[in-house]
Amino acid sequence: MAGHECFHCKQWVEQGEAHDCWTTSEAALTSDLPEDLREAWERLRETALEFGDQRVYASHHSIMFSKDVCYFFVRPKTKYLEVCIMLGRPIKAPQVRSVVKGSRAKYANLVRITHRDEVEAPITDWLREAYDMHDALRAKGVRGSRKKRGSPKPTSRRRRPGKPR
Repeated sequence: MAGHECFHCKQWVEQGEAHDCWTTSEAALTSDLPEDLREAWERLRETALEFGDQRVYASHHSIMFSKDVCYFFVRPKTKYLEVCIMLGRPIKAPQVRSVVKGSRAKYANLVRITHRDEVEAPITDWLREAYDMHDALRAKGVRGSRKKRGSPKPTSRRRRPGKPR
């Protein structure tokens, strides 16, 4: 029977067979975690869900937490959970490994978590702040991102020499 090899995952796919190697799930991303990291992941997830209405979904190698857009995400690694918290400011604290300017209004603050006991203040406070400030940051990024422009100048069409109107 005819088929092809998937360019991404190198799996053989028979003709007519459904295949989506990019689809993943929370369970797939967290299934190989050691017990300490699994407990930390569960506590982190429970804490975030207490904030209110949101969507939790897996995307490639990350688990995203979003209202309309992502306000933080987790990348499960073999020795730690990499947590990226989107805030309107860079955080200066020993827990923050690095800060990346994500847009005009947001900073991605990267934190590593290795144990359940680390999922407490100040990390939970930053997550709450990111959840609460999400709408304000989004509005600030949209409004403050473009300069106000006047009406465009009219363009004049010039006649070519020798061509009648």
